[in-house]
Amino acid sequence: MAEYAIARATARQALAVLINEGLAVPRRGSGVYVRLFKPIRRHGSRRLSREQWGQGRAIWDADTRGRPFTVDALEVALERATEDVAAVLESGEIWVRRRRYSVDARPVQLATSSFPARLVEGSAITLADTGPGGVYARLSDLGLPPAHFTEEVRARMPAPRESSLLDLPAGTPVIVIARTAYTSGGLPVELNEMVLDSAAYVLQYDFDA
Repeated sequence: MAEYAIARATARQALAVLINEGLAVPRRGSGVYVRLFKPIRRHGSRRLSREQWGQGRAIWDADTRGRPFTVDALEVALERATEDVAAVLESGEIWVRRRRYSVDARPVQLATSSFPARLVEGSAITLADTGPGGVYARLSDLGLPPAHFTEEVRARMPAPRESSLLDLPAGTPVIVIARTAYTSGGLPVELNEMVLDSAAYVLQYDFDA
């Protein structure tokens, strides 16, 4: 206020704009701080290549490039599929893996992966620790290696639970990605529904003309 000779209300409005754009974070009883976080560059094709998970590497390694990441919340359960999920996976019973991912100790993504129960029953996909290469390597072990992926991307405002789990500042939208994995024969083997903090990501897709 003193430096720019503006009113308190103007300063508050300016801070509100920065907070809504995800550039600043309010801390109760402390003040408003610049949000210091290097965006994650999510390379759509590179992270899902067989070279990545086929050699026992997590697909997140392609995103974080050495930055520390953790799964700080995990739930694995056998459930009845919703109508929409059942239509995609052609299965009424599914194994579900729900995770929250954090990078540099900041929550950045919620992910819910669903698998046809008849295909993965008894495999490491139904366990907390899926082993090197993650679920795609385990699908390969079952003779069901993913050969084709489709992703649908949209943006929306978060639900209250999503805001809480991702610790989102007010006004921050989320990116929602729904990815389906298919075998070479066209069999759907996974539906992964992801909710990303939009201020934490850059989405990159490379393709030929």
